Amino acid sequence: MKYRTDPPKNYLFYDLVAVTAALPGLIAFRPKLLYESDNAKHKLHGGMLLISNHAGYIDPVYLMLTLCTRRHHFVCTKNIFESSKFHSWLFRQFHCIPIDKENFSISSLRRITDELKAGHLVTMFPEGRVVGEGDSAPFKSGMVLMALQANCPIMPVFIKPQRHFWNRLRLVLGEPVDVRAMLGPRPGLAEIDEAAKLLQEKEAILSRICNK
Repeated sequence: MKYRTDPPKNYLFYDLVAVTAALPGLIAFRPKLLYESDNAKHKLHGGMLLISNHAGYIDPVYLMLTLCTRRHHFVCTKNIFESSKFHSWLFRQFHCIPIDKENFSISSLRRITDELKAGHLVTMFPEGRVVGEGDSAPFKSGMVLMALQANCPIMPVFIKPQRHFWNRLRLVLGEPVDVRAMLGPRPGLAEIDEAAKLLQEKEAILSRICNK
């Protein structure tokens, strides 16, 4: 059964949940934000594609809590989005964008690029699935195509989850990557794949910073 995927006309529900969950979330996780370099220490402004490792299902909460100055438009898989009427309603309220990993459509690409061109923050997990802390899976190259189409930078972030209550949640924010400046406006598939590999290597660098 297919459910509605169009977002609501406002962010009332998103903002209400974000505000009410902020204090208990900060107390419980005590997030610490680190930076790859001084160039990464700037506000997340304008259209930007945020990519992250995917250590667990609570990762979107970690990102919303730690990078709370922007509203996140998460990219999620279609099968999760349409798993029930409640899930469809809930993800719509958070302005999530469903995609079909097996049959990525032009309409999904258009929805993502429209959000980016409108100056919004789109957040995705390019591994395409939860892989667990310490593991990794190849990054999907579609993220590079999205950034090229929207002419926006890609901002990598690495999450080190809180494993015990006495640990702090740690995130490392990397420098933005301008893939259009790197590849030009019309790169080939091989160049797009290579850019995805370079972004995964950057995630590995952020991981080492996080684990120091």
